[in-house]
Amino acid sequence: MERIISVLVENKVGVLARVAGLFSARGYNIESLSVAPTLDPTTSMITIVTAGDDRVIEQIMKQLNKVVEVLKVVDLTETSYLDRETALIKVHTRPEHRDEAIRIVDVFRAKIVDSSPSTYTIEVTGDVDKVEALINLLKPLGIKELIRTGRIAIAREAAKAPARREPQAAKA
Repeated sequence: MERIISVLVENKVGVLARVAGLFSARGYNIESLSVAPTLDPTTSMITIVTAGDDRVIEQIMKQLNKVVEVLKVVDLTETSYLDRETALIKVHTRPEHRDEAIRIVDVFRAKIVDSSPSTYTIEVTGDVDKVEALINLLKPLGIKELIRTGRIAIAREAAKAPARREPQAAKA
């Protein structure tokens, strides 16, 4: 089963290597890895997409928590979360396919970020299904190059219950 693990770490040299090393040392695959500083420049957030049963994920979480520079580990799959990825897709655009490429880009609310006489470079951001669907529609046009960022994810905030209104006293 696919899992998304969010790891808050100290922003220090070698931390990413130690975190990734935990996976390779135990033979676990990382499907996607994204890392960047947070609002606090002394910390970074690592988003790891991996697969495994509950026992494997529990072991990974325990091992991650043992790394000194790891501040917090959350299995986002256990919560409500949002995830996104970005892709840049370079598509061959013969004159007869240029209008079709533009229509597909518009439907997916993607953008053409570069154009040449023979190619469009398209940028799309969304959940995995959206990115995959766009790629599948562009394949018949001829994808020349494809680059994906890997997923990032964030937990949703819990919805607050509406404030209770006290009944108003009857006026005499």
